[in-house]
Amino acid sequence: IHLPWMWCSQDLQTMKLSVKLIDIGTKEVLLNSGDARNIGVLAGDRVQILNQKTGVSIAAFVDTTTSLIPEGVVGIYRITNEKLGVEEGSSVEVRLAERPVSLQFIRKKMDGIRLTKEETYEIVKDVVNEDLTPAELTAYITACYINSMDMDEVEHLTRAMVDTGERLTFHTHPIIDKHSIGGVPGNKISLIVVPVIAACGLKIPKTSSRAITGAGGTADLMEVLAPVEFSAAEVQSMTLKVGGTIVWGGATNIAPADDHIIIQEYPFKIDARGQMLASVMAKKFAVGADLVVIDIPVGEHAKVPNVQEGRKLAREFIDIGERLNMRVECALTYGDSPVGRSIGPNLEVNEALRILEGSDEPGSLLQKSIAIAGIALEMSGKAPRGMGSKMALDVIKKGDALKKFREIIAIQGGDPNVKAADIVPGKYEFVVNAPSDGYVIEMNNKSLISLARSAGAPHDHGAGILLHAKKGSRVEKGEPIFTIYAERSWRLQNAVEDGRRLMPVLVEGMLLDRVPHELKWE
Repeated sequence: IHLPWMWCSQDLQTMKLSVKLIDIGTKEVLLNSGDARNIGVLAGDRVQILNQKTGVSIAAFVDTTTSLIPEGVVGIYRITNEKLGVEEGSSVEVRLAERPVSLQFIRKKMDGIRLTKEETYEIVKDVVNEDLTPAELTAYITACYINSMDMDEVEHLTRAMVDTGERLTFHTHPIIDKHSIGGVPGNKISLIVVPVIAACGLKIPKTSSRAITGAGGTADLMEVLAPVEFSAAEVQSMTLKVGGTIVWGGATNIAPADDHIIIQEYPFKIDARGQMLASVMAKKFAVGADLVVIDIPVGEHAKVPNVQEGRKLAREFIDIGERLNMRVECALTYGDSPVGRSIGPNLEVNEALRILEGSDEPGSLLQKSIAIAGIALEMSGKAPRGMGSKMALDVIKKGDALKKFREIIAIQGGDPNVKAADIVPGKYEFVVNAPSDGYVIEMNNKSLISLARSAGAPHDHGAGILLHAKKGSRVEKGEPIFTIYAERSWRLQNAVEDGRRLMPVLVEGMLLDRVPHELKWE
């Protein structure tokens, strides 16, 4: 009797199976449940697959089915086959694969034990090679969230993230970078800060993120104007030519482990402090930055609740910077209200372009932008201490920053002649009016972001919120407080319903609570 399997030397069962190629973009294979039992694996386990023609062998995760493929056939997913290189109908050997050693180290962190440099590198290497399942990576993220990393562990994670990806190398210095830890809606200042710094003759290769929990990451905003997906080599070349870029870091293979971690963090809306420090500083270190400005918004509805916590986080950023031979300065900024008056890609890009075109409004956007740019100019020696903001403002008012921004847009493949008036919000809108006379006493950042996301941001570039009044503003009954924009009517309806539930803006005199009471009939 011919059996389709044989015993291998490690006492693991190996089967010869026929290949069926499946166009699914994950590192997995699909086994019939019967074959899976014979090999000794369950869904979520790993198998080793050998291309008998080339000798190439890779590990992949297992999916199982009782009906999609018959026994004797293995479904090879597209990402798996990119490395394996097998053809439809060819024969491969499939056997149970050993579990990666990094799982032991993840378990160690789950038990609250600090990890060594070597253990951290092993985990990060497996993250980058996609040798950990989403559940296993989530376990690591959760372990670091519950059992905080010390600064040695943060340094190990930062260096491992950099060493497992590509790096930029510049022969002229200093290289500038900036970052905001997020949590404040409408924080589009990179669209202003980057061209200001580049217009002063400095280099700033800005790699940015897409929105994770927000209504628009810097990469989402820049994508309104130009492509943002480039290789590390292209980012370096563009920076050398025009002085700066604003690109999506996820396409560069710079600190690629960070992007895998972010994907798994998203459902839980968590941002573990140690991983956040490593994430930010790895990207800065990998682009060759010498001088880094970190924006830390502080406020009740921001990620950092008060100045004391902000100063503690700033010291940690500075500490990691010193360990990596980078000079870091941190700005504690007001985080209890959106920056500017717009939330959502098109609305924010319109606002940033208007500032570059010479507008003084909104003042919060202009003042924060020149403050952050000013710190970088002072750190680099381009401006005397205390004069950086003035120099940044002069660069904007003279039109140099707008000219430089157009150069950046052009080199990234966008239209350099674009104007603020060309960038418009979605065609569906709903105006929320003040229910009474009074002052705006609260703006809940998280609720505003949720509302903008309900309207379709950041995927729908035209979706978002335009604020007509901000915290402290006096409003009369019936005056508009904010307008919700959407590109699709059903999205707008969802946002309006969410707005009634979230109450993101409170006006003095509005009902804050209603206590149920029992009516007694006499």
